[in-house]
Amino acid sequence: MGDNFIDISLTQDNLDRYYHRTSILKAINSNLNRFQGSLLDTGCGKMPYKNYLLEKSNIKEYIGLDIENAKIYDEQVQPDYKWDGKRMPFEDESFESAFATEVLEHVSEVDIFLGEVFRVLKQGGVFFFTTPFLWPLHEPPYDEFRYTPFSMERILIKNGFTNISIEALGGWNASLGQMIGLWIRRAPLTGRKKRILKALSLPIVKYLFKHDDPKPNFFKGPMITGISGVAYKQ
Repeated sequence: MGDNFIDISLTQDNLDRYYHRTSILKAINSNLNRFQGSLLDTGCGKMPYKNYLLEKSNIKEYIGLDIENAKIYDEQVQPDYKWDGKRMPFEDESFESAFATEVLEHVSEVDIFLGEVFRVLKQGGVFFFTTPFLWPLHEPPYDEFRYTPFSMERILIKNGFTNISIEALGGWNASLGQMIGLWIRRAPLTGRKKRILKALSLPIVKYLFKHDDPKPNFFKGPMITGISGVAYKQ
């Protein structure tokens, strides 16, 4: 799979990332019709969804923003703007859409971040986000939080957002399949053991992903891989 985020097939070599990336893409696809006008990618990294969104959604402009000390994923891809974590370099109500895939878990001062997203969105603008729940510590020491849907909703309301909708990226089966893949791909196993386990686990993981319920009832205590959501500035 390499660094592919769009056209992904499940193999022995992407057992750890396959569901993570495909579930994010599925959430994006479910909300394509919400993206309009100028879109701000608020933690853009290497902007893996830029061309996809420009082609598939109704956005006319895609602006990538990242924090000044952000990890560099690709020297050839630089954000359009950087910010200091206090104030985004845009005027009030500059964008119709805002986008944050796998960003919120890295934000140490989430109220400042969401307050700025709210400020730069136009009235009626949409904020789309994903954030992991079942995922290893990553980008240390800038892995800050894991959000439940309940905490995420409260924080969004606190920062002025309304018409909030939050869904799981994956339920019980996907969580087990992803954990198996993460363990096999990332745990300190010997090469021979890892090769055997990858081959044996592929059909099991494939079955679990195929038979997952991706929209569990949050009030029934499910295991989830992560959450996606949309919220509006009304």
